[in-house]
Amino acid sequence: MAEQAQYEELMRQFSAFGAVRRELGRVLPSDCAAGSAAVLILLSRHGAMRISRLAELLAVDMSVTSRHVAHVADRGWIERSADPADKRSRILRLTPSGWAQVDELSRRTAQLLADRLSDWSDEEVGQLIGLMARLRASFDDCRTAPLRPPAPTEATEAVETPHTPELAHTTRTPA
Repeated sequence: MAEQAQYEELMRQFSAFGAVRRELGRVLPSDCAAGSAAVLILLSRHGAMRISRLAELLAVDMSVTSRHVAHVADRGWIERSADPADKRSRILRLTPSGWAQVDELSRRTAQLLADRLSDWSDEEVGQLIGLMARLRASFDDCRTAPLRPPAPTEATEAVETPHTPELAHTTRTPA
């Protein structure tokens, strides 16, 4: 198991990763914000789906998902049709214009990554992909696990700290 200092450095790297995300966001077309791009990418990867499934994949509230869906629908990138299994629900699917937008998003982000990682070997890029996929899978596994306070240590036994829902995200320990 890694040392505390390694986890602290990892947190610093995660914080600094915001610069990478911001630059990736800057290559998006002006009428396609990051949330809209995420909707398009998920529909291209997973196919037609209900908005509830999309919200689950985005890991955001239904109201946020609805705003993103409205934005891409207003631009003609998706269509909303009645769900044959439940007429009250809508099925979302990409339109030809939406597929073209996905192609443009992919082209722009791939070009930026190719430019920024031009001095990386194919093996290093492959290692990064593998490690990021593994990290993501670790968090996906934790998403449904109940939150619990950390196990007491000698340092924390002397100080009693309340465990509140507002702080729960900072006190999660590995299962």
